[in-house]
Amino acid sequence: MKGTLYGVGVGPGDPELMTLKAVRLIRENKIIAVPGAEPKDTVAYKIAVQAVPELAEKELLPIYMPMTHDPEELESNHARGAKTLEAVLNKGENIIFLTLGDPCVYSTFTYLQRLVEADGYKTALVSGITSFCAAAARLNIPLSEWNQQLHVIPAVHRLDTSLNEHGNYILMKSGKKMNQVKEILAQSNRDVLMVENCGMENEHVYRSVEEIPDSAGYYSLIIAKEKKDS
Repeated sequence: MKGTLYGVGVGPGDPELMTLKAVRLIRENKIIAVPGAEPKDTVAYKIAVQAVPELAEKELLPIYMPMTHDPEELESNHARGAKTLEAVLNKGENIIFLTLGDPCVYSTFTYLQRLVEADGYKTALVSGITSFCAAAARLNIPLSEWNQQLHVIPAVHRLDTSLNEHGNYILMKSGKKMNQVKEILAQSNRDVLMVENCGMENEHVYRSVEEIPDSAGYYSLIIAKEKKDS
């Protein structure tokens, strides 16, 4: 019998936001995969171990997939990671793969899941609280009301957008291109808020485009809302 690969969301940063199911699966299984060269240095591990101290005694499986825009290198990294996982699954062991936020939203786990499934292995997803829901809660605001649309955009890939659709926008992964993103936001005539490192010790909240620093971190999430009179 082959093991099952679980993609388990650990939420955005606050360990108290981890689900009971995520905590139970970590406790019940002995092999925990983490996306990084040094598992205990990863953000996902540092979040999860606060909620599940037993994680420190588990067998950690590093799946190192360095960020790159080179398609061939990406494919090679994903293939190597999938083979590492499959070697363990072949022994009949389940693997709990920790992923930030929710594994269904812009998660590297998706690429591994497809490869492992194509090779005949069983996978499962365990939802976690998304960064944008956590950020909205931190700001004490709704993301959408009544029939408002909600647009989720990885901003670094969509710098050509003008944010002119009705509804509210979520811009993810904006840190490296914050100067350009701020220009787009300034022209959008929207109420802009940002949470950097939501739920983490170095969390920062910004409530206007002017407040947002040009050099924001990778875990920066922007909410751009229609003004009440628009």
